[in-house]
Amino acid sequence: MQAKFYYQDKNAPKPNKPNHIGVTAILINDGRILFEKRSDCARWSLIGGGLKVNETLKECFSREIVEETGLELQAPSSFAIYDDPSRIVAYPDGNVLRIITAVFVKDINIDEVELRASNESFELRFFDFDDIKSLDIVETHRHIVNDFLDGKLQI
Repeated sequence: MQAKFYYQDKNAPKPNKPNHIGVTAILINDGRILFEKRSDCARWSLIGGGLKVNETLKECFSREIVEETGLELQAPSSFAIYDDPSRIVAYPDGNVLRIITAVFVKDINIDEVELRASNESFELRFFDFDDIKSLDIVETHRHIVNDFLDGKLQI
């Protein structure tokens, strides 16, 4: 069984756990955005993860980036919140969560740095803006990516 992602889907399962708060990073390098191919569903998503009880959103950003890419980055000062109640993830262990996400956009320059994927992903890869529209991106990230590409993500 794989993780399933829902956004504005009336057939989405009802959450059975408290709301999940996390961060997502749109990391831009030379006109391309970094994505990970998730190991829990073999689909593409932005880099990010869940907020721990004892950390701020900016601390979560930095921790998740290191864990999932090996890059040491500080969070930018501004972010956008995506809190639509229809953003749902159903995990293989039976947990169904409503996802609330702080989205950070950051330009980076990593020409000579090798990315290191975590066990949460099969692959890390940068994609040109033009190629992103055809990617199989999880539903809880597709609308964020589209907002960014359409200039609607104002942070």
